Amino acid sequence: MALKATIFKADLQIADMDRNYYQTHTLTLAQHPSETDERMMVRLLAFARHAGEFLAFGKGLSADDEPDLWQKDLTGAIELWIDVGLPDERLIRKACGRARQVVIYTYGGRGAEIWWNQNSGKLERLDNLSVINLPEAASQTLAKLAQRNMRLQCTIQDGQVWLADSNDTAQIELVVLK
Repeated sequence: MALKATIFKADLQIADMDRNYYQTHTLTLAQHPSETDERMMVRLLAFARHAGEFLAFGKGLSADDEPDLWQKDLTGAIELWIDVGLPDERLIRKACGRARQVVIYTYGGRGAEIWWNQNSGKLERLDNLSVINLPEAASQTLAKLAQRNMRLQCTIQDGQVWLADSNDTAQIELVVLK
């Protein structure tokens, strides 16, 4: 018998002073059986940083040909492709060919460093790619905010991100690798 996804609900209030974007989103996140709370919350953080009218969650772990998040224009062309984790370099090149902008959010401490050291030479040539790393302590703090029903406030200013619920706050300083 196949395991089913766990459903999480999030009311996310975003105050992004860097982009002048202020909005509340009611989100439903399906957590794949093999996905950790840490990875799911990094997906939520990526949503908050790029939130817009057409940004949507993709199939993520369930499909290699879809990202974790994407934004399409009205013609169906992919404007933004966002992946979380340590994707294969071949899949990143393919995504860069399909989308106007590709953003990879890495996390996991030493594993992310090793992945970047192995792939940075090939990825540096891709002009429409950005790679952002979350320090291990930040992604683990994010994981502690995961609950089946979440009410979160996200504030973004000068590249710093604060994600908070009624009890805890996670301050995230993103490291731009590319």
